[in-house]
Amino acid sequence: MAAFVGYVAQSNGIRFPWPMTFDGMPFPEANLSPPEQWDAIPDAAKWQIILFVGFLELFSESAGDHYMRGGRPGEFPNFSDHPDRMGHPVPLNLFDPFGFAKTKSAEQKELGLVKETNNGRLAMIGIMGFLSEQKLEGSVPLLTGLVKHYDGEPMAPVSISL
Repeated sequence: MAAFVGYVAQSNGIRFPWPMTFDGMPFPEANLSPPEQWDAIPDAAKWQIILFVGFLELFSESAGDHYMRGGRPGEFPNFSDHPDRMGHPVPLNLFDPFGFAKTKSAEQKELGLVKETNNGRLAMIGIMGFLSEQKLEGSVPLLTGLVKHYDGEPMAPVSISL
């Protein structure tokens, strides 16, 4: 969902007002499409994003039960339950940082999980629709003319050129 929300925010010119790097480099211009903005950020920033997501994956695999081994899909372990795996104190958890879900019934939590799973699936379809339309105009009829064409390679971050 973060990819879809980020795409929509970037497409509408929403960006942080402070510099992107310590040397004062601003965030990419709002007139660029989201893939063009990704291309414009420094490699160090790209690695920071990729390594953070990798950390979250590594933490969830080492601190929780994988859903293929008895765990529940969508359940992310709490940072506070595993201080030995963290390099420093983490005051808030990734899921439900303020504890609002603690008062919900089991039925409400189950319904919330179904909603979250469906929203995630729809967000994946949405981001791929946007990227497809940008690369091949007319491939998503509802988006024709709404997104800028992209001449680059949208799957470059996860592909290997031989």
